Formats: sequence, structure tokens, C-alpha cells
Amino acid sequence: MNIGSELRRTVRGRVLVPGDEGFDEARTPWNLAVGQNVLAVVEAQDADDVAAVIGYAGLAGIGVSTQPSGHGASGDTDGTILLRTGRLRGLEVRPGERLARVGAGVSWGEVLAEASGHGLIGLAGSSPAPSVVGYTLGGGLSWFGRKYGFAADSVRSFDVVTADGTRARVDAGSDPELFWALRGGGGDFAVVTAMEFALYAEPRLYGGRMVWPAGRAAEVLAAYREVTAEAPEELTVWFSLAQFPPFPHVPEPLRGLSAVVVDVTHLGDPAEGQALLRRFEKIDGRVLDTRGPLPVSELGNICAEPTDPGPGMFRGELLTRFDDTVAATVLDEIAGSGTVAPLVAAQLRHLGGALARPVAGGGACGRIEEEFLLGMLGVPFTPEVGAAIGERHRAVSAALVPYTSGRKPFTNLGAGEKAANAFPGDVLARLRDVKRHRDPRGVLRSNYPVLAG
Repeated sequence: MNIGSELRRTVRGRVLVPGDEGFDEARTPWNLAVGQNVLAVVEAQDADDVAAVIGYAGLAGIGVSTQPSGHGASGDTDGTILLRTGRLRGLEVRPGERLARVGAGVSWGEVLAEASGHGLIGLAGSSPAPSVVGYTLGGGLSWFGRKYGFAADSVRSFDVVTADGTRARVDAGSDPELFWALRGGGGDFAVVTAMEFALYAEPRLYGGRMVWPAGRAAEVLAAYREVTAEAPEELTVWFSLAQFPPFPHVPEPLRGLSAVVVDVTHLGDPAEGQALLRRFEKIDGRVLDTRGPLPVSELGNICAEPTDPGPGMFRGELLTRFDDTVAATVLDEIAGSGTVAPLVAAQLRHLGGALARPVAGGGACGRIEEEFLLGMLGVPFTPEVGAAIGERHRAVSAALVPYTSGRKPFTNLGAGEKAANAFPGDVLARLRDVKRHRDPRGVLRSNYPVLAG
């Protein structure tokens, strides 16, 4: 079987196999720390290409792993065709209906830029780089989730190619079970080529970043606990311990700084947002404060996360409580030596609000009862650094075991974790039933397959 020749006869998009120039680059995900061994890479030109690849794979007994860019790549791609959907473009914002329609390759940055001029927001996360579709299939934890819930529950319809190669439009009326699974269950059930979802009228956004030297961490964390304890759902506050690199592109106040960081957004009157954060202004020593009225199109500037591919190792934990004991444990285990190294950052995200409430007719993302999410990130520039990062992840998680639930949001799964870590038992069982029914031959392989483990 010459898979390259056969695929080139099947699709219009670019096909690459081992030995072809550009193959290694094409198979590499956004996270450069993740390796992907695949039989071939197909860069689909359109939805017809997607259907053709799935049809071919089904007949040949080969699996298909689908990624627009590979932001959530796990490396579980051996023996598959890597189907790239980044060329599936198309972005339409319909202000009167407060709806957007995107192709699988459209990023959050593009949607926010288009929606901003209409006084509308979408439920984006901290970075403008990920594809809207990939982010949403995993549930989508947004800056604005406390008010509006998971991004997945704002979806109105999906355009898909099913595991037998059939194109279809899926919504709550046409196929409620598949519609449920795709809203937070990952990409194991169909390949999404386009998606329609709700936008929200929010003409005013206030937000930004405050930074202090790491020596202020205990004071800032105490203020963070006070602010989040009374925060309205319009306010989202994240707390980070960070080590900024000593690189020229890092602004001078932050270059090489071991720091404590507070990132915020507030939907509504900027003066009200500032008043809600006044507790932080009592803490001396701020080296940076970027807060102010913010165009929605500049949402990604708050955290200023890298938008180019790079290596990363991530681990997340949901905290069942956040009292004095847990706060002290977080500070001691993550930055007790005065720096977060070998991590580059550890972040607490305040959840709660709409994320914790049941949604009538909601998707597989369900709800998150835990109010805080701890995320730890390291950059494994060398194998030795990677080993140290992994050890720090394990040590912090072990210290927090009495205060964590063991569940992880799907988009926060990391190396060695399974879809089973993301869902309650009854939800996982239902997702597995959908998978067995819709893809009995196992043609489609998600980053984190629901039948694994």
C-alpha cells in the first residue's frame, strides 16, 4: 500500500509522508514537546477532503487524528493519518442574531477582532492562538465562563463528517446525542469542519495585569482570596507565581523577574471593575499595572502568552477548597525557595458562577463544582529540565492530594492522563456508548480517546 499516492488521488489538499520535504514540520504540533508519529499528514482543502480522508481510512483500516494546529496534542497518534483542518477557513459574525460561524481553522483572535466592533464577545480563553473549534470541543474555559458558562454550551450547531465519511449538520434537534457528546467530550465522535455559536452583548470590558516582586506573594494571595470570595460573576481574577525569562523581548520591568501576577477581566463599568479590585491597590511595590478599558480584540494582551509554537509541560489540578492551609501549601510547594523554577508559572484561576451550575440541555462538559483551578507550566528546553519539571508537577500534586478532586478539565489534560480523568463516571460511560455506536471501527482518534484506559 502506497499511502501517499493513494491519498493524493483522493484529496485536493497537500499530502506528506515520511521522507517528503516538509513532513516533519507538518506533523509537529503547536506544543513542540509532544512528538507525533504518523503514517501521513493531509492538509484538507475543504470539507470534501475531510470526508475523502475518513472514507479512505475506514476502508484501509487506518485511524485518523484530527488537529487544526495541535494545541491540545497528546502524542497519541501512532499509526494514524494526521488530518490538518487549519485551511478550513470562513468567519461570519451576524450581529443582529448575536451568532458567529467559523471554519475549523479559525482562531479565537480572529473572532474577537471581528466581534469587537459590534460590542460582542465570544467565550475565549487566555490566548488568541487556539482554534475556536478545538478549544470548544474540549469544553472551553473562558475568561467569561463565570458569567456565561462553558464555551461548549454556547454552540448552536456543528458541521461534521462522521466516522463513515458522511457530511451532516448536527444540532439539538437533528442529532441530540452526538450534539451532546461534541460539546465538551473532545474530537472522538466526528470531525467538525465548521461551527455556529452564540456571542454576547458586552460593550464594555475592563481588564489588565498587575505585577509585584515574588516577595509580595503572601500579601497578594491573601488579597486574592478576599476579592474572589465576594466577586460578582462579571469579575474574573487569576493569580500566578511566575519566573519571567531574561530575554530581550520581555519588557524591562519584568525581564528576569521572579514575580507574583494578578490578571483580571470585568464585564461592565470600568469604574466598578476598579473598585472591586481596590484591595490589591493597598499592596506596595507594583512594578506593572496595565488595567484599564480594553477592546475585546485585545483580550489576549492581558496574559501575553506566546502565539508561536514552543515546548511546554502542563499539569492541572482542581481544588476542592482554598483555605489558609491550602494557600500556605501552594506558596510553600511552588515557590518556597523564592522562585517557581523549574516551572515558568503556576496559576490559580477562579471558576465558580455559571461554570458550577447545571445547564438544561447542556453538553458533556457538564459543570465544575470546584471553585479554583491550579495550572503548572514548565518549558523543557533540555531533557534534564523536562525531568525536573515533571518531578515538580508530581511533588506539588502529591502535597495537594487532600485538597484536590482528581478531576481535570478536558482541555487541561496533560502527558500520561486519560479522558477518564476529565469526566464523572456516568458521563464517561455515556461518551463511550456514543463512541462505540458512532465509530464502531475506531476510525477517529481524539487527542485523549474516551475508550482508552
